[in-house]
This record gives sequence, structure tokens and C-alpha cells, in this order.
Amino acid sequence: MRAAVIVFPGSNCDRDMKTGLEAAGIDAGFVWHGDSALPGGLDAVLIPGGFSYGDYLRCGAIGARSPIMQAVRDFAARGGYVLGVCNGFQILTESGLLPGALMRNASQRFICREVALRVESDAPRFLRHYQPGEVIHLPVAHAEGCYMVDDETLSALEGNGQIALRYCDDAGQVDSGTNLNGSRHNIAGVMNAEKNVLGMMPHPERACDPITGGTDGLALLAALAA
Repeated sequence: MRAAVIVFPGSNCDRDMKTGLEAAGIDAGFVWHGDSALPGGLDAVLIPGGFSYGDYLRCGAIGARSPIMQAVRDFAARGGYVLGVCNGFQILTESGLLPGALMRNASQRFICREVALRVESDAPRFLRHYQPGEVIHLPVAHAEGCYMVDDETLSALEGNGQIALRYCDDAGQVDSGTNLNGSRHNIAGVMNAEKNVLGMMPHPERACDPITGGTDGLALLAALAA
């Protein structure tokens, strides 16, 4: 199993992602944003968190237009697996690989803490090590994590089973009190129609070792392995 972690100017979770993937038994290497091609033989591409290009214009807007992203779009179109976390999620929406947009948190504040998440899907290459309805805990660290989408698209996402994760309480209850950033329907992670592209605001790579507070994220990265 081989994976590539894309590195942008301002990425700050790229090494965390590589370390998490290696803990999951996946061979991972870095690919620079200015490259125009991905290495051959890849099974997955990871777009990490951070502040690509300083978050100028809009978070992820410039990163989505970097040379490597056309290769990532082509990779996804061929069925390759793509995971974007935090700023990576923003880049995926800006690049058209996922619907919707990530807006400023409803509180207008940066949020950095552990959150409870309810698993909404059993997508084979992302969530197969969890059970639908299971509650996991991952850290978040974002100022623009409010997932917004129009009513028609939201209905399609719900109907097609494309919602991956929702913010909830420790009992798995989803309501306005657990919606930490104002996202529609408490959405924390969403997939494309083919379910080979996942974007999520919480950081699985920061929950892969007990010494950092938990290992709930390791199962998600391990699911990428064939």
C-alpha cells in the first residue's frame, strides 16, 4: 500500500499525516504542490491540514489551483482514494472534488479541542473499521469549518449516504448544542458520490497514538490499506 501526502506552502500537518499513515502500516511519501504529476503505483492521496498559501483569498482557494491538483483530480476520476483533512477538506471543495464550501465558524472564533463524532457510513476504504452509529473522538483545529451547501445538494448527500461524520455528544445525539461550528446538519465529513473522496474537518492523524490522547483516528487511516 502506497500513499502520497501533498505538501503546500503553509502545510503544518503533513508530517503528522505521514507518521499516522506509517503507524497504520502504509508506505507514505511527500509530493510537492508545484509538481505536475503524482508518483506511479499510488493507492491513496492525502491532503493535510494547515494554512496553504497563508489562506489568502479563501481557505484552500489557491491550493486548489496548484499544479498538483489536476493530477489529484485525474487520480480520483480513475477511482483512486483521496482524503482531505481540515485545510485539505477546504482544498477539495475549492477544487470541485467535493460539493459545498467551508465558511467561517458561526462563533467567529478559532476552535481547537477534542470533539465527539458519530460515524454515519461504512464506506469500505475510509470507515470500514467503524460501525455506523459508533461515536469516536478526534481533535479539531479550525476557524473556517462551517460546512455549507444548498438545499438540493444537501438532500442528495443525505439520500446517497455521502455524509461520513457528524458532530454529536458522547451518547451519539446530534442537535444544535453539539454543532460546534454551524455546519449544516452537523456535518463534519462528506464524501463524493463514488465514495472514493472524503473531506473532513477533524484530524484523524492527531489521534493515532495513546501518548497524544487517543487512537480513534488510526482506524480511519488503516482502512485505506487494501
